[in-house]
Amino acid sequence: FVNGKFCKDPKLANADDFFFQGLGPGNTSNPLGSKVTPVAVNEILGLNTLGISLARIDFAPKGLNPPHTHPRGTEILVVLEGTLYVGFVSSNQDNNRLFTKVLNKGDVFVFPIGLIHFQLNVGYGEAVAIAGLSSQNPGV
Repeated sequence: FVNGKFCKDPKLANADDFFFQGLGPGNTSNPLGSKVTPVAVNEILGLNTLGISLARIDFAPKGLNPPHTHPRGTEILVVLEGTLYVGFVSSNQDNNRLFTKVLNKGDVFVFPIGLIHFQLNVGYGEAVAIAGLSSQNPGV
């Protein structure tokens, strides 16, 4: 039992323990116009103790991934398609400054651990991003 998950006997492990199928487009037909598809330890058991995870984020035009935090992980975001306005709020010790940037295809932005952050599609078409996280279970 490690990090809140049971460890599987390594002799019983197989390729499916390290595999996730279905990181295709998410359904953005909802009030926010976005869909986050996480791939963390709950989706891939083999991530247990590895300290990493990821998520695919799909955006309809003007779609929003609303302000949120990851209390157990830093996030690095890469834009695969579209144009996103992203940002985070620094800590109280830094007077809660807002850091924002408009990202285009191929751009990368980092959200430090535990800070409130968001992504908004400001382009005219759909947008897609991949977020890497420094935790097997970063929380939301």
